[in-house]
Amino acid sequence: MKIRTRKFIGTIGLLILVVVWSLLGMTIAQTPWLASSKLAQGIFYVVAGLGWVLPAMPLISWMSRPDASSA
Repeated sequence: MKIRTRKFIGTIGLLILVVVWSLLGMTIAQTPWLASSKLAQGIFYVVAGLGWVLPAMPLISWMSRPDASSA
Protein backbone atom coordinates (compact mmCIF):
# COMPACT_ATOMS: atom_id res chain seq x y z
CA MET A 1 0.00 0.00 0.00
CA LYS A 2 1.32 3.42 -0.90
CA ILE A 3 2.10 5.95 1.81
CA ARG A 4 -0.50 8.33 0.39
CA THR A 5 -3.25 5.73 0.85
CA ARG A 6 -2.02 4.86 4.36
CA LYS A 7 -2.05 8.54 5.33
CA PHE A 8 -5.60 8.96 4.04
CA ILE A 9 -6.87 5.89 5.90
CA GLY A 10 -4.91 6.87 9.01
CA THR A 11 -6.31 10.41 8.97
CA ILE A 12 -9.86 9.07 8.83
CA GLY A 13 -9.00 6.64 11.62
CA LEU A 14 -7.53 9.40 13.80
CA LEU A 15 -10.59 11.59 13.29
CA ILE A 16 -12.88 8.73 14.28
CA LEU A 17 -10.69 7.96 17.30
CA VAL A 18 -10.74 11.56 18.54
CA VAL A 19 -14.50 11.94 18.09
CA VAL A 20 -15.33 8.65 19.81
CA TRP A 21 -12.79 9.29 22.59
CA SER A 22 -14.15 12.76 23.32
CA LEU A 23 -17.79 11.64 23.29
CA LEU A 24 -16.96 8.74 25.59
CA GLY A 25 -15.01 11.08 27.87
CA MET A 26 -17.90 13.54 28.07
CA THR A 27 -20.29 10.71 28.89
CA ILE A 28 -18.10 9.34 31.66
CA ALA A 29 -17.43 12.84 33.06
CA GLN A 30 -21.15 13.29 33.72
CA THR A 31 -21.48 10.23 35.95
CA PRO A 32 -22.48 11.07 39.54
CA TRP A 33 -19.58 9.25 41.20
CA LEU A 34 -17.08 11.26 39.19
CA ALA A 35 -18.90 14.58 39.51
CA SER A 36 -18.88 14.32 43.31
CA SER A 37 -15.09 14.06 43.74
CA LYS A 38 -12.66 16.80 42.70
CA LEU A 39 -9.68 14.44 43.00
CA ALA A 40 -11.32 11.82 40.80
CA GLN A 41 -12.20 14.54 38.28
CA GLY A 42 -8.61 15.73 38.16
CA ILE A 43 -7.26 12.23 37.61
CA PHE A 44 -9.95 11.46 35.04
CA TYR A 45 -9.30 14.58 32.97
CA VAL A 46 -5.56 13.97 32.90
CA VAL A 47 -6.04 10.33 31.86
CA ALA A 48 -8.79 11.18 29.34
CA GLY A 49 -6.80 14.08 27.91
CA LEU A 50 -3.62 12.11 27.38
CA GLY A 51 -5.07 8.62 26.96
CA TRP A 52 -6.04 8.94 23.30
CA VAL A 53 -2.34 9.20 22.42
CA LEU A 54 -1.68 5.53 23.23
CA PRO A 55 -4.03 4.12 20.56
CA ALA A 56 -3.00 6.87 18.14
CA MET A 57 0.75 6.13 18.28
CA PRO A 58 0.65 2.79 16.39
CA LEU A 59 -1.67 4.31 13.81
CA ILE A 60 0.65 7.27 13.21
CA SER A 61 3.63 4.91 13.07
CA TRP A 62 1.83 2.82 10.44
CA MET A 63 0.92 5.93 8.46
CA SER A 64 4.47 7.23 8.31
CA ARG A 65 6.10 3.94 7.36
CA PRO A 66 7.93 4.34 4.04
CA ASP A 67 6.77 2.57 0.92
CA ALA A 68 8.24 -0.83 0.19
CA SER A 69 10.95 -0.51 -2.42
CA SER A 70 9.89 -2.02 -5.72
CA ALA A 71 12.96 -3.91 -6.90
